[in-house]
Amino acid sequence: MAYARITDESNDFAATRSRPKSLRGFFRRAFDAMVDARQRGAEREIEAFLRGRGKYLTDETEREITRILSSSSHL
Repeated sequence: MAYARITDESNDFAATRSRPKSLRGFFRRAFDAMVDARQRGAEREIEAFLRGRGKYLTDETEREITRILSSSSHL
């Protein structure tokens, strides 16, 4: 049986194809996931703080949030 080439086939063989350079490695993805989780946690803490303070972000509440987040051991 003869093999007829069709025009949709590429010239590369499976062994010569390289992985695209744009893919991030495992450790980079894990690090990014940890950073995103910490960011979401900080945003939740700020949201809870503002909910208890009347939902307005003033200079005083911003200073208080900075103090809380900088001294927080779980974030």
